[in-house]
Amino acid sequence: MAKNPPDRVDNKFVEVTSPNRPAEPTRAERLEEVVVQAVDDKVQHIGDDAVQDDLFEHHKVIVDRGQSLLRIDKFLFDRLPGNSRNRIQNAIKAESVRVNGKAIKSSYLIKPLDVIQIVLAYPPRDTTLQPEAMDLKIPYEDPDLLLVNKPPGLVVHPGHGHHSGTLVNGLLHHFNGLPTHRNGEVRPGLVHRIDKDTSGLLVIAKTEYAMTHLARQFFDHSIDRTYQALVWGSPAQDAGTVRTQIDRDPRNRLKMAAFLDEQRGKHAVTHYEVIERLGYVSLLQFRLETGRTHQIRVHTSFLGHPIFNDSVYGGDRVVVGPSFSKYRQFVENAFSIMPRMALHARSLGFIHPETGQKLAFESDLPADFSSVLEKWRRFAGSSPDTWALDSP
Repeated sequence: MAKNPPDRVDNKFVEVTSPNRPAEPTRAERLEEVVVQAVDDKVQHIGDDAVQDDLFEHHKVIVDRGQSLLRIDKFLFDRLPGNSRNRIQNAIKAESVRVNGKAIKSSYLIKPLDVIQIVLAYPPRDTTLQPEAMDLKIPYEDPDLLLVNKPPGLVVHPGHGHHSGTLVNGLLHHFNGLPTHRNGEVRPGLVHRIDKDTSGLLVIAKTEYAMTHLARQFFDHSIDRTYQALVWGSPAQDAGTVRTQIDRDPRNRLKMAAFLDEQRGKHAVTHYEVIERLGYVSLLQFRLETGRTHQIRVHTSFLGHPIFNDSVYGGDRVVVGPSFSKYRQFVENAFSIMPRMALHARSLGFIHPETGQKLAFESDLPADFSSVLEKWRRFAGSSPDTWALDSP
Protein backbone atom coordinates (compact mmCIF):
# COMPACT_ATOMS: atom_id res chain seq x y z
CA MET A 1 0.00 0.00 0.00
CA ALA A 2 1.34 3.40 -0.98
CA LYS A 3 1.84 5.76 1.93
CA ASN A 4 0.91 9.39 2.19
CA PRO A 5 4.20 11.35 2.43
CA PRO A 6 4.47 13.59 5.50
CA ASP A 7 3.88 17.32 5.15
CA ARG A 8 6.67 19.83 5.41
CA VAL A 9 6.73 22.20 8.37
CA ASP A 10 5.77 25.61 6.99
CA ASN A 11 7.50 27.82 9.55
CA LYS A 12 10.99 26.48 8.88
CA PHE A 13 11.36 28.41 5.63
CA VAL A 14 13.30 31.68 5.74
CA GLU A 15 12.39 34.48 3.38
CA VAL A 16 15.08 37.14 3.30
CA THR A 17 18.79 37.46 4.02
CA SER A 18 20.50 40.73 4.81
CA PRO A 19 22.89 42.06 2.17
CA ASN A 20 26.61 42.20 3.00
CA ARG A 21 27.95 45.71 3.46
CA PRO A 22 31.44 47.10 2.81
CA ALA A 23 33.64 47.22 5.87
CA GLU A 24 34.13 50.99 5.87
CA PRO A 25 31.91 52.71 3.28
CA THR A 26 32.33 56.38 2.52
CA ARG A 27 29.65 58.84 3.59
CA ALA A 28 28.31 59.03 0.00
CA GLU A 29 28.23 55.24 -0.25
CA ARG A 30 26.36 55.01 3.07
CA LEU A 31 23.80 57.54 1.85
CA GLU A 32 23.30 55.69 -1.44
CA GLU A 33 22.96 52.37 0.39
CA VAL A 34 20.31 53.79 2.73
CA VAL A 35 18.32 55.18 -0.21
CA VAL A 36 18.50 51.95 -2.19
CA GLN A 37 17.66 49.76 0.81
CA ALA A 38 14.68 51.96 1.70
CA VAL A 39 13.30 51.63 -1.80
CA ASP A 40 13.87 47.88 -1.87
CA ASP A 41 11.96 47.59 1.41
CA LYS A 42 8.98 49.48 -0.06
CA VAL A 43 8.90 48.01 -3.55
CA GLN A 44 7.79 44.39 -3.29
CA HIS A 45 10.17 42.46 -5.55
CA ILE A 46 9.38 44.47 -8.68
CA GLY A 47 10.41 42.47 -11.71
CA ASP A 48 10.89 39.13 -9.96
CA ASP A 49 7.55 37.58 -10.84
CA ALA A 50 7.99 34.87 -13.47
CA VAL A 51 4.43 35.27 -14.65
CA GLN A 52 5.28 38.82 -15.67
CA ASP A 53 9.05 38.68 -16.23
CA ASP A 54 8.69 37.78 -19.89
CA LEU A 55 5.61 39.94 -20.44
CA PHE A 56 6.95 43.33 -19.32
CA GLU A 57 10.05 45.47 -19.41
CA HIS A 58 11.23 46.56 -15.98
CA HIS A 59 14.12 48.88 -15.18
CA LYS A 60 15.84 50.26 -12.11
CA VAL A 61 17.78 53.51 -12.42
CA ILE A 62 19.83 55.20 -9.67
CA VAL A 63 20.29 58.88 -10.53
CA ASP A 64 23.90 60.08 -10.65
CA ARG A 65 25.19 62.22 -7.79
CA GLY A 66 25.89 65.11 -10.16
CA GLN A 67 22.50 65.09 -11.91
CA SER A 68 20.79 68.49 -12.13
CA LEU A 69 17.04 68.91 -11.49
CA LEU A 70 15.03 67.61 -14.46
CA ARG A 71 11.46 66.50 -15.11
CA ILE A 72 11.25 62.76 -14.74
CA ASP A 73 9.41 62.20 -18.04
CA LYS A 74 12.17 64.06 -19.88
CA PHE A 75 14.86 62.19 -17.93
CA LEU A 76 13.36 58.78 -18.74
CA PHE A 77 12.76 59.72 -22.38
CA ASP A 78 16.50 60.42 -22.65
CA ARG A 79 17.56 57.35 -20.64
CA LEU A 80 15.25 54.77 -22.26
CA PRO A 81 15.82 54.95 -26.02
CA GLY A 82 13.08 53.58 -28.24
CA ASN A 83 10.29 54.71 -25.94
CA SER A 84 7.97 57.57 -26.80
CA ARG A 85 7.30 60.41 -24.36
CA ASN A 86 3.62 59.41 -24.41
CA ARG A 87 4.42 55.84 -23.43
CA ILE A 88 6.52 57.01 -20.49
CA GLN A 89 3.81 59.47 -19.38
CA ASN A 90 1.20 56.69 -19.53
CA ALA A 91 3.41 54.57 -17.29
CA ILE A 92 3.74 57.46 -14.82
CA LYS A 93 -0.03 58.03 -14.84
CA ALA A 94 -0.60 54.33 -14.12
CA GLU A 95 1.83 54.58 -11.16
CA SER A 96 4.19 52.20 -12.95
CA VAL A 97 7.06 54.60 -12.28
CA ARG A 98 8.11 54.89 -8.65
CA VAL A 99 10.77 57.17 -7.17
CA ASN A 100 12.19 55.99 -3.85
CA GLY A 101 9.22 53.64 -3.59
CA LYS A 102 6.52 56.26 -4.17
CA ALA A 103 4.33 57.07 -7.17
CA ILE A 104 5.04 60.48 -8.71
CA LYS A 105 3.69 62.82 -11.41
CA SER A 106 5.27 63.65 -14.77
CA SER A 107 6.29 67.04 -13.39
CA TYR A 108 8.41 65.51 -10.62
CA LEU A 109 11.98 66.86 -10.67
CA ILE A 110 14.54 64.11 -10.19
CA LYS A 111 17.32 64.61 -7.64
CA PRO A 112 20.75 63.02 -7.16
CA LEU A 113 20.60 59.44 -5.83
CA ASP A 114 16.86 59.09 -6.56
CA VAL A 115 16.07 55.42 -7.17
CA ILE A 116 13.61 55.00 -10.06
CA GLN A 117 11.65 51.79 -10.67
CA ILE A 118 9.94 51.52 -14.07
CA VAL A 119 7.53 48.92 -15.46
CA LEU A 120 6.68 49.36 -19.14
CA ALA A 121 3.71 47.51 -20.55
CA TYR A 122 4.92 46.50 -24.00
CA PRO A 123 7.47 47.18 -26.74
CA PRO A 124 6.88 47.58 -30.50
CA ARG A 125 4.04 45.78 -32.25
CA ASP A 126 4.47 42.62 -34.31
CA THR A 127 1.68 41.64 -36.70
CA THR A 128 3.02 38.37 -38.12
CA LEU A 129 0.46 36.15 -36.37
CA GLN A 130 -2.80 35.41 -38.12
CA PRO A 131 -6.20 36.01 -36.52
CA GLU A 132 -8.25 32.84 -36.03
CA ALA A 133 -11.97 32.51 -35.34
CA MET A 134 -12.45 31.03 -31.89
CA ASP A 135 -15.36 30.52 -29.51
CA LEU A 136 -14.03 32.57 -26.60
CA LYS A 137 -15.93 32.49 -23.30
CA ILE A 138 -16.03 36.13 -22.19
CA PRO A 139 -17.87 36.63 -18.87
CA TYR A 140 -17.11 40.39 -18.75
CA GLU A 141 -16.07 43.10 -21.19
CA ASP A 142 -15.90 46.89 -21.30
CA PRO A 143 -13.96 49.43 -23.41
CA ASP A 144 -10.77 48.90 -21.37
CA LEU A 145 -10.52 45.19 -20.65
CA LEU A 146 -12.21 41.82 -20.81
CA LEU A 147 -12.17 38.52 -18.91
CA VAL A 148 -11.64 35.22 -20.72
CA ASN A 149 -12.66 31.93 -19.13
CA LYS A 150 -9.99 29.72 -20.71
CA PRO A 151 -10.88 26.08 -21.36
CA PRO A 152 -8.31 23.37 -20.64
CA GLY A 153 -6.08 22.47 -23.56
CA LEU A 154 -5.91 25.99 -25.02
CA VAL A 155 -2.38 27.41 -25.24
CA VAL A 156 -2.37 31.07 -24.17
CA HIS A 157 0.38 32.48 -26.39
CA PRO A 158 2.49 31.31 -29.33
CA GLY A 159 5.66 29.41 -28.59
CA HIS A 160 7.70 26.45 -29.72
CA GLY A 161 5.32 24.01 -31.39
CA HIS A 162 2.33 26.34 -30.97
CA HIS A 163 2.30 28.96 -33.72
CA SER A 164 -1.45 28.84 -34.27
CA GLY A 165 -4.59 27.87 -32.41
CA THR A 166 -3.61 29.90 -29.34
CA LEU A 167 -5.66 32.33 -27.30
CA VAL A 168 -3.63 35.15 -28.86
CA ASN A 169 -4.80 34.07 -32.33
CA GLY A 170 -8.37 34.15 -31.07
CA LEU A 171 -7.89 37.60 -29.54
CA LEU A 172 -6.46 38.94 -32.80
CA HIS A 173 -9.62 37.77 -34.55
CA HIS A 174 -11.90 39.16 -31.84
CA PHE A 175 -10.31 42.62 -31.69
CA ASN A 176 -8.23 45.11 -33.60
CA GLY A 177 -5.44 47.20 -32.10
CA LEU A 178 -4.81 45.33 -28.87
CA PRO A 179 -1.51 46.16 -27.14
CA THR A 180 1.35 43.75 -27.84
CA HIS A 181 4.56 42.73 -26.09
CA ARG A 182 8.28 42.41 -25.95
CA ASN A 183 10.88 42.31 -28.69
CA GLY A 184 8.78 40.82 -31.46
CA GLU A 185 6.75 38.41 -29.32
CA VAL A 186 3.05 38.94 -29.92
CA ARG A 187 0.85 38.63 -26.85
CA PRO A 188 -2.06 41.00 -27.42
CA GLY A 189 -3.35 42.44 -24.18
CA LEU A 190 -1.89 39.72 -21.95
CA VAL A 191 -0.80 40.75 -18.48
CA HIS A 192 -0.54 37.21 -17.10
CA ARG A 193 -0.97 33.64 -18.28
CA ILE A 194 -1.88 30.14 -17.13
CA ASP A 195 -0.66 26.76 -18.35
CA LYS A 196 -2.20 25.01 -21.33
CA ASP A 197 -3.94 22.36 -19.22
CA THR A 198 -5.09 24.82 -16.54
CA SER A 199 -8.61 26.17 -16.94
CA GLY A 200 -10.01 29.44 -15.64
CA LEU A 201 -9.87 33.21 -15.67
CA LEU A 202 -7.52 35.56 -17.52
CA VAL A 203 -7.80 39.35 -17.72
CA ILE A 204 -7.00 40.94 -21.10
CA ALA A 205 -6.19 44.63 -21.55
CA LYS A 206 -7.67 46.45 -24.54
CA THR A 207 -5.74 49.73 -24.21
CA GLU A 208 -2.16 50.70 -23.52
CA TYR A 209 -3.10 52.47 -20.30
CA ALA A 210 -5.17 49.52 -19.01
CA MET A 211 -2.27 47.23 -19.75
CA THR A 212 0.22 49.42 -17.91
CA HIS A 213 -2.11 49.80 -14.91
CA LEU A 214 -2.80 46.06 -14.66
CA ALA A 215 0.90 45.34 -15.08
CA ARG A 216 1.62 47.44 -12.02
CA GLN A 217 -0.98 45.54 -9.98
CA PHE A 218 0.60 42.21 -10.90
CA PHE A 219 4.07 43.49 -10.06
CA ASP A 220 2.84 44.81 -6.73
CA HIS A 221 1.14 41.46 -6.03
CA SER A 222 -2.09 43.35 -5.33
CA ILE A 223 -4.11 41.18 -7.74
CA ASP A 224 -6.36 38.72 -5.89
CA ARG A 225 -6.04 35.25 -7.44
CA THR A 226 -7.28 31.92 -6.17
CA TYR A 227 -6.88 28.50 -7.73
CA GLN A 228 -8.45 25.16 -6.89
CA ALA A 229 -6.78 21.80 -7.40
CA LEU A 230 -7.46 18.17 -6.65
CA VAL A 231 -4.29 16.79 -5.05
CA TRP A 232 -3.14 13.38 -3.92
CA GLY A 233 -3.32 12.69 -0.21
CA SER A 234 -4.70 14.59 2.75
CA PRO A 235 -2.58 17.47 4.15
CA ALA A 236 -2.03 17.29 7.90
CA GLN A 237 -3.08 20.91 8.39
CA ASP A 238 -6.33 22.52 7.27
CA ALA A 239 -4.38 25.55 6.04
CA GLY A 240 -0.77 26.55 5.61
CA THR A 241 1.85 28.49 3.70
CA VAL A 242 4.72 27.21 1.56
CA ARG A 243 7.80 29.45 1.24
CA THR A 244 10.66 28.29 -0.96
CA GLN A 245 12.85 29.37 -3.82
CA ILE A 246 11.84 28.09 -7.26
CA ASP A 247 14.37 27.40 -10.01
CA ARG A 248 14.95 25.03 -12.90
CA ASP A 249 15.24 21.39 -11.88
CA PRO A 250 18.92 20.50 -12.47
CA ARG A 251 17.92 16.93 -13.39
CA ASN A 252 15.22 17.97 -15.88
CA ARG A 253 15.39 21.43 -17.44
CA LEU A 254 11.75 21.17 -18.56
CA LYS A 255 10.64 21.20 -14.92
CA MET A 256 10.87 23.65 -12.04
CA ALA A 257 11.84 22.63 -8.51
CA ALA A 258 11.61 24.01 -4.96
CA PHE A 259 14.76 24.83 -2.99
CA LEU A 260 15.42 26.03 0.56
CA ASP A 261 18.68 27.70 -0.45
CA GLU A 262 17.83 31.42 -0.51
CA GLN A 263 20.60 32.15 -2.99
CA ARG A 264 18.97 29.99 -5.63
CA GLY A 265 16.07 30.84 -7.95
CA LYS A 266 13.23 33.17 -7.04
CA HIS A 267 11.29 33.53 -3.83
CA ALA A 268 7.84 31.91 -4.00
CA VAL A 269 4.96 32.00 -1.50
CA THR A 270 1.77 29.95 -1.78
CA HIS A 271 -1.05 29.97 0.79
CA TYR A 272 -3.36 26.96 0.80
CA GLU A 273 -6.43 25.67 2.57
CA VAL A 274 -8.25 22.36 2.44
CA ILE A 275 -11.77 22.65 1.06
CA GLU A 276 -12.72 18.99 1.07
CA ARG A 277 -11.04 15.73 2.08
CA LEU A 278 -12.05 12.78 -0.11
CA GLY A 279 -10.13 9.81 1.20
CA TYR A 280 -6.99 9.48 -0.89
CA VAL A 281 -7.36 12.89 -2.56
CA SER A 282 -8.25 16.39 -1.34
CA LEU A 283 -9.67 19.54 -2.92
CA LEU A 284 -7.46 22.50 -2.06
CA GLN A 285 -7.69 26.24 -2.67
CA PHE A 286 -4.57 28.34 -3.24
CA ARG A 287 -3.83 32.03 -2.99
CA LEU A 288 -0.66 33.17 -4.71
CA GLU A 289 1.52 35.79 -3.07
CA THR A 290 4.01 35.47 -5.93
CA GLY A 291 3.55 34.06 -9.41
CA ARG A 292 6.45 31.83 -10.40
CA THR A 293 6.43 29.39 -13.29
CA HIS A 294 4.48 26.24 -12.25
CA GLN A 295 4.36 27.60 -8.68
CA ILE A 296 1.32 25.66 -7.41
CA ARG A 297 2.44 22.48 -9.17
CA VAL A 298 5.93 22.73 -7.69
CA HIS A 299 4.72 23.53 -4.17
CA THR A 300 2.11 20.77 -4.02
CA SER A 301 4.70 18.27 -5.24
CA PHE A 302 7.18 19.63 -2.68
CA LEU A 303 4.63 18.95 0.09
CA GLY A 304 4.14 15.40 -1.12
CA HIS A 305 0.69 16.13 -2.54
CA PRO A 306 1.10 16.44 -6.33
CA ILE A 307 -1.86 17.59 -8.39
CA PHE A 308 -4.06 14.76 -9.63
CA ASN A 309 -2.97 13.66 -13.13
CA ASP A 310 -0.10 16.16 -13.37
CA SER A 311 2.24 14.17 -15.60
CA VAL A 312 5.19 16.53 -15.11
CA TYR A 313 5.25 16.53 -11.31
CA GLY A 314 4.31 12.95 -10.54
CA GLY A 315 0.53 13.09 -10.22
CA ASP A 316 -0.32 10.81 -13.15
CA ARG A 317 0.00 7.56 -11.16
CA VAL A 318 -1.41 6.09 -7.96
CA VAL A 319 0.38 8.16 -5.33
CA VAL A 320 -1.80 7.32 -2.33
CA GLY A 321 -4.11 4.36 -1.72
CA PRO A 322 -4.21 0.55 -1.68
CA SER A 323 -2.47 -1.67 -4.18
CA PHE A 324 -5.70 -3.45 -5.15
CA SER A 325 -6.20 -3.81 -8.91
CA LYS A 326 -9.79 -2.59 -8.58
CA TYR A 327 -8.55 0.64 -6.99
CA ARG A 328 -5.99 1.13 -9.78
CA GLN A 329 -8.79 0.63 -12.31
CA PHE A 330 -10.84 3.27 -10.51
CA VAL A 331 -7.96 5.76 -10.70
CA GLU A 332 -7.28 4.99 -14.37
CA ASN A 333 -10.96 5.59 -15.10
CA ALA A 334 -10.73 8.97 -13.36
CA PHE A 335 -7.65 9.81 -15.44
CA SER A 336 -9.58 8.99 -18.62
CA ILE A 337 -12.42 11.32 -17.57
CA MET A 338 -9.96 14.15 -16.92
CA PRO A 339 -6.90 13.57 -19.13
CA ARG A 340 -5.11 16.63 -17.78
CA MET A 341 -4.04 17.98 -14.40
CA ALA A 342 -6.85 19.00 -12.04
CA LEU A 343 -6.00 22.71 -11.67
CA HIS A 344 -8.42 25.60 -12.18
CA ALA A 345 -7.99 29.40 -11.93
CA ARG A 346 -11.08 29.95 -9.80
CA SER A 347 -11.20 33.69 -9.05
CA LEU A 348 -9.61 36.96 -10.09
CA GLY A 349 -9.91 40.39 -8.49
CA PHE A 350 -8.28 43.71 -9.41
CA ILE A 351 -8.76 47.48 -9.53
CA HIS A 352 -10.29 48.73 -12.77
CA PRO A 353 -7.69 50.95 -14.49
CA GLU A 354 -10.13 53.74 -15.41
CA THR A 355 -12.89 53.68 -12.78
CA GLY A 356 -10.83 52.69 -9.77
CA GLN A 357 -13.54 50.18 -8.84
CA LYS A 358 -12.55 46.83 -7.32
CA LEU A 359 -13.78 44.06 -9.62
CA ALA A 360 -14.02 40.41 -8.60
CA PHE A 361 -14.93 37.40 -10.74
CA GLU A 362 -15.36 33.66 -10.21
CA SER A 363 -15.31 30.76 -12.64
CA ASP A 364 -17.12 27.46 -12.06
CA LEU A 365 -15.15 24.24 -12.28
CA PRO A 366 -15.26 22.87 -15.85
CA ALA A 367 -17.19 19.69 -16.62
CA ASP A 368 -14.23 17.28 -16.52
CA PHE A 369 -13.07 18.60 -13.13
CA SER A 370 -16.59 18.46 -11.69
CA SER A 371 -17.09 14.89 -12.96
CA VAL A 372 -13.87 13.60 -11.41
CA LEU A 373 -14.59 15.44 -8.16
CA GLU A 374 -18.03 13.86 -7.95
CA LYS A 375 -16.53 10.45 -8.72
CA TRP A 376 -14.14 10.78 -5.77
CA ARG A 377 -16.99 11.95 -3.53
CA ARG A 378 -18.91 8.77 -4.32
CA PHE A 379 -15.78 6.74 -3.75
CA ALA A 380 -15.05 8.40 -0.40
CA GLY A 381 -18.60 7.66 0.77
CA SER A 382 -18.55 4.02 -0.29
CA SER A 383 -17.28 0.92 1.48
CA PRO A 384 -14.24 -1.02 0.17
CA ASP A 385 -16.55 -3.77 -1.10
CA THR A 386 -18.17 -1.40 -3.60
CA TRP A 387 -15.01 0.28 -4.97
CA ALA A 388 -15.08 -1.81 -8.14
CA LEU A 389 -18.72 -0.97 -8.82
CA ASP A 390 -18.13 2.74 -9.35
CA SER A 391 -19.24 3.51 -12.91
CA PRO A 392 -17.49 6.00 -15.22
